[in-house]
Amino acid sequence: MKNHIASILSRLSLLLPMESNNKQQKKTIWFLPLVCSFLFCFLFISASLFSYYGLSPFSLSLKTPVFAESKLHISSTSSINSIPRIAYLISGSTGDGESLKRILKALYHPLNQYVVHLDLEASVAERLDLVDFVRSEPIFAKVGNVRVVVRSNLVTYTGPTMVSNTLHAAAILYREGGDWDWFINLSASDYPLVTQDDLLHTLFSFPRHLNFIEHTSDIGWKELQRAKPLIIDPGLYSRQKSNVYWVTEKRSVPTAFKLFTGSAWMMLSRPFIEYCLWGWDNLPRIVLMYYANFLSSPEGYFHTVICNTEEFRSTTVNHDLHFISWDDPPKQHPHFLNVNDFQRMVGSNAPFARKFGRNDSVLDKIDEELLSRSADGFVHGGWFDNGSNMSSSAPQYSPVNATMLRPGPGAERLKLLINGLLSQEDIHEKQCI
Repeated sequence: MKNHIASILSRLSLLLPMESNNKQQKKTIWFLPLVCSFLFCFLFISASLFSYYGLSPFSLSLKTPVFAESKLHISSTSSINSIPRIAYLISGSTGDGESLKRILKALYHPLNQYVVHLDLEASVAERLDLVDFVRSEPIFAKVGNVRVVVRSNLVTYTGPTMVSNTLHAAAILYREGGDWDWFINLSASDYPLVTQDDLLHTLFSFPRHLNFIEHTSDIGWKELQRAKPLIIDPGLYSRQKSNVYWVTEKRSVPTAFKLFTGSAWMMLSRPFIEYCLWGWDNLPRIVLMYYANFLSSPEGYFHTVICNTEEFRSTTVNHDLHFISWDDPPKQHPHFLNVNDFQRMVGSNAPFARKFGRNDSVLDKIDEELLSRSADGFVHGGWFDNGSNMSSSAPQYSPVNATMLRPGPGAERLKLLINGLLSQEDIHEKQCI
């Protein structure tokens, strides 16, 4: 019996090393593929990252750092040999529906793009009437270059919601408006003093990267009354329109960037609008958040962004392309213009003027003497020449004659203005100072 037990134990002692060796072999079998798979994945991911950022694994010793911003650049402008195209925002509030229709027809050209916005203070009926007007106008439907913001924003005139509304329209035009060269923001209180043929013909000769924006860093009294106080715009969170209100705390003037102020009305280049929307170095977003608590932020946001960005600072032209009659010193709102201001408007050579009352008689005078436009009609131009029936709401139009421009006296006036601005000896000294 003892001999039998000893025999069994002897056999077990021989089997145990064999089992141990088998386990070791199994570990070796799965461990090596695991290590190889890990190394392969590491090399694949590394190669992908180097390829994506245009790097070489052998260039890591270089001292020059590579930032994400270096992969981004300012977009090019259209050829100066092509007719420029304008992207318009025309905005209004309650009671401005008819004024928006009038200015839209006075500004219309098939080459341009338009976004029309009535804010939430306007009644649903008034907003729907504007939508029906655009949809039912045959030329708008045929060309497809007029868009109404159906989901309206609540806009406070002196608050940041006006800036956000402008950026909203610019984003729509950037995404859906095709190729355009300049962005112009107008209100229902504005009106053109030149035809679109005048405007496009004149701009044809000038660089497309220019930004017409009145600006200064001499903020004066605005430092105490606007930069340091903190305001809240209820339009950011409320469905009911109300005035901005102040909080008790105050803040210091920024040191991360320099404040600029100027006119809320401007003509901005497509590259700069693209920069404001994308903000690849984050400055546009930082400045936007700062101006969320700034009174009259439309008079400072774009000005501060452009003058604190090296790529765009030298593209500024210190003019807003408007005739505006202010008090001296300027108050919050300009004077309402009337027929007594007509000659001064024309003499300014500006392509736009403001502020006009609804259906003021001076608008009829502008239509008749400057735009050759009849009531409810479009403006005479190369794309629209319907004989004596200039009040037609459905002009004969074909893509062939959209590029035919017939400039008039307004083109000469506007050319004088822009040439005068660009030929000033101290033009560079007036940029962002």
